[in-house]
Amino acid sequence: MPLFHTRSAAIFGIEARPIDIEVDLSQGGSQRDFVVVGMPDTAVRESRERIRSAIHNSGFGYPNRAVTINLAPANVRKEGAGFDLPMAAAILGATGTVRKCDRLMMVGELSLDGGLRPVRGAISMAACARVEGAHSIVVPRENAAEAAVVEGLKVYGVSHLSEVVGLLSNPERFKPQQPSPPVAVDPNVEAPDFRDVRGQTTGKRAMEVAAAGAHNLLLVGPPGSGKTMLARRLSGILPPMTLAEALVATQVHSVADALPRGTGLLGARPFRAPHHTISDAALVGGGIGMPRPGEVSLAHNGVLFLDELPEFPRNVLEMLRQPLEEGSVTIARSQITLNFPSTFMLVAAMNPCRCGYHGDPTRECRCTGAQIQMYMGKISGPLLDRIDLHIEIPAVPYQELRSRDTGMSSAEMRQRVLAARAIQQQRGYVNATIPPGRLREICPLDDAGERTMEMAVRRMGLSARAHDRILKVARTIADLSASEQIQAKHVAEAVQYRSLDRSFWN
Repeated sequence: MPLFHTRSAAIFGIEARPIDIEVDLSQGGSQRDFVVVGMPDTAVRESRERIRSAIHNSGFGYPNRAVTINLAPANVRKEGAGFDLPMAAAILGATGTVRKCDRLMMVGELSLDGGLRPVRGAISMAACARVEGAHSIVVPRENAAEAAVVEGLKVYGVSHLSEVVGLLSNPERFKPQQPSPPVAVDPNVEAPDFRDVRGQTTGKRAMEVAAAGAHNLLLVGPPGSGKTMLARRLSGILPPMTLAEALVATQVHSVADALPRGTGLLGARPFRAPHHTISDAALVGGGIGMPRPGEVSLAHNGVLFLDELPEFPRNVLEMLRQPLEEGSVTIARSQITLNFPSTFMLVAAMNPCRCGYHGDPTRECRCTGAQIQMYMGKISGPLLDRIDLHIEIPAVPYQELRSRDTGMSSAEMRQRVLAARAIQQQRGYVNATIPPGRLREICPLDDAGERTMEMAVRRMGLSARAHDRILKVARTIADLSASEQIQAKHVAEAVQYRSLDRSFWN
């Protein structure tokens, strides 16, 4: 049986595509003749030595013939070491060690002793196997939990090449991996509590409004005022992820090799906080070879926190405009175009100037007017327009710092957020994502609210985008009050959350 066929999958974006692996053993060659065709990358070409050693050290005979392996389709680049296992199985099949493995897909990286190492994107490959009509998939044991999330597919987690041979020879002796619960126990109950933040009543209220409507948020204040504490407690008041949201978030983390080993579905909404030295490719995705998801995609269905916002390179910040507006990132290469999901809440924090004390009544600012203007000017107007709430976080007075009044807890705030989200769910949109065509229908103003909005737009010189975002924030504030119509007080509070883009940037 000099010709044998197995199936695997390759990752493209967050999806996987089927790859057919054909092995031919030619007469007249030696075992040193090993050729892989079909646009393999360096990791795939280097699999020759791993496969040969793994087969020998697992107690099986390696053919003393020339080995030719074809990875089809040939016009698609193949990356990674996940093809080691299916190629080794195909070689063993060509020598008669294992029988045919139709309707079976496999993936895994081999070590020299025949052990299997985990790979990235196992959940996407399992989904691909189900779509392609495979009845089962073989993955490294560390990837079994995530692959078992896919319904209608038998998932076998193995740790050694010899186990794979046994599975292919006698599949009835092996039990498939049992799927994990649909969503893990929600860990938000263990998130830091807003009771830990002293004072900052306005900041806490703004965080509640942002969570209720999935709005973007900018916190401006001096060092030590509590900006980071507020941001890191936001995930504790967000609603738990739905099954569909958890599936996509898990896919992204698996493809990026950021999913903890042995994890099934992610249970908590992602919270990503990259350092300001991050590159544009690391933030929005890309890189050398096949593009990978960046931080904006790893924060999909969660929170992206950018601390010290003006310290990020301006060209990096400008790349946030597309994902903030469209909820996705498109990365184009000469041979392929990939789309990564990136629907996230942006929470940014910054000082009002380089020294941090501009406008502080207790500390003197050492920056000149030109330096303040240059510092604040690092944040462009179009990016600011895409941030719904601009909140000033002043230094906490001593009396509030020592006060025993802790204010509302995260659990209480979360209940209010869940009630507001339930109202929005009936409309079919989270308030931050209301389409322009339905804005007037979903956000009706009473007469007093109409006058308040008109006055704010005229006096503050707001753009059309800023007007729409104020309307959406007002809708969220009204939902928190269980009010069907947006009243003047709701508009006034929403306008208050946009006042900083005039007081600081002018």
